[in-house]
Amino acid sequence: MDARTEKTIKNLELNNMKAYYAESRAEVCKTVEDMLFEGAVITAGGSVSLTESGVWDIISRPGYRFYDRMKPGITDEERLEAFRMAIGCDFFFCSSNAVTENGELVNVDGMANRISSIAFGPKKVVMIVGINKIVKDVNEGLLRVKKTAAPKNSVRLNTGTPCQTLGHCVSLEKGGCPDMTDGCRNERRICADYLISARQREKDRINVIICGEELGY
Repeated sequence: MDARTEKTIKNLELNNMKAYYAESRAEVCKTVEDMLFEGAVITAGGSVSLTESGVWDIISRPGYRFYDRMKPGITDEERLEAFRMAIGCDFFFCSSNAVTENGELVNVDGMANRISSIAFGPKKVVMIVGINKIVKDVNEGLLRVKKTAAPKNSVRLNTGTPCQTLGHCVSLEKGGCPDMTDGCRNERRICADYLISARQREKDRINVIICGEELGY
């Protein structure tokens, strides 16, 4: 573990978030398996990191009650029900768009189902975060969203937003540092709601597993 990662983990702990370091994806999976229990009620946000790490395969196992928003053939109503089940579930799994060296989480959503679950509802939030998502501070985290996370996710989801073709947020075309929420006015914009998680009042509710490999966008 390098000094930057060590600093990030220390500050997450100071902010009342439980932090883990996993050298590899296999270690991430082992950490997750140790957290779970038979019959646990689980929900999850859409996340490339969960798939790449192998965690999605774990939470999909028959021994858990997993409300799978990505299930083949799922209806819109069933997907909304999966979102609603986050309230009071045992575990909510997701990633973070960025984690700062100061121990803050930077997240931006289109529908806010993920950031609402991070902020309140699930008994435990478990974030799988690749080392590529560590940034210096909140401003760098927001720029990471505009330059990396939003454009790549727009391509993955085929949103038709400007960042899908530009490769970066249209707000960066203006030069300088754009306002935090500045961007397009597309109906399918995926960066509609912003959440900065700093010191938490409920100790260890949020669990951040930092992987020593790159994961997701």
